[in-house]
Amino acid sequence: MPRTAYVNGRYVPHAHAQVGIEDRGYQFADGIYEVVPVIAGAFIDEDWHWDRLDRGLAELRIDRPVNRKALSLIGRRVAGLNRVRDGLVYVQVTRGEAPRDHKFPTKPVPPALVVTARHLPVPKDLSEARMIDVITGPDERWARPDIKSISLLPNVLAKQAAAEAGAYETWMINALGEVTEGSSANAWLVSRDADSGRVVLRTHPADRHVLNGIVRTALVALSGQHQWQIEERAFTLDELLAADEAFQTSSGNMIRPVRSVDGRVIGTGEPGPVVQEILDDFAAHVAAQGGV
Repeated sequence: MPRTAYVNGRYVPHAHAQVGIEDRGYQFADGIYEVVPVIAGAFIDEDWHWDRLDRGLAELRIDRPVNRKALSLIGRRVAGLNRVRDGLVYVQVTRGEAPRDHKFPTKPVPPALVVTARHLPVPKDLSEARMIDVITGPDERWARPDIKSISLLPNVLAKQAAAEAGAYETWMINALGEVTEGSSANAWLVSRDADSGRVVLRTHPADRHVLNGIVRTALVALSGQHQWQIEERAFTLDELLAADEAFQTSSGNMIRPVRSVDGRVIGTGEPGPVVQEILDDFAAHVAAQGGV
């Protein structure tokens, strides 16, 4: 079936969707994007995604192209036109089209909005542990990865490095020796205090150095229901290798337990009990929104 895209007020065949060559997204990566997962026709954690989009637009001083209700309706129509019940809706907003100049346009121009949708296989059981292997590499991104910018070249190179190493993802390490996040996911470890037996989930703080993922946000919200505690605190590679369990979170792949890092097995190398509990809880969280 031919695909359909929304481009600046029009629904057009995907193959013929176009923006001008002086669009600032093309010229300068002057824009942001958002990806909303669709499961069984339900937009999962939709409001959190639109909140993050609004925050990015405000940080870059780009006007909203449409209000939130209209954007939600556009996203649903694009998903429907493409018959996407399991997949992703991609939203991109740029500062718009203007003569090439590094500074903002001196005359007001409307922001450009593109919305597309594509199918993505979703496991029949979201609580299934689909393990991955990870490598590490230097964090070479710009200083504001908390903004979901369309400027993703360092992330592309990190993801390619993982692919060439036969791994699924690269977890990036900053100049302080701390793991920040993956090229397209938030990084987590699980440890147990030897004295108290308390289970701790650690992940980098949601500051300017990482993107605050929506699945990450959901897990923080769900943590109050359990005995384990979330610590938003950076961890080193040595701490990661010594962890009982590790996993990553992202809207595209939800929760993926980590089997190994740089060829070193984490824990037993099998899905651990804490990550399995998290998988079960997140599956229930999605089901409560109609994603079954």
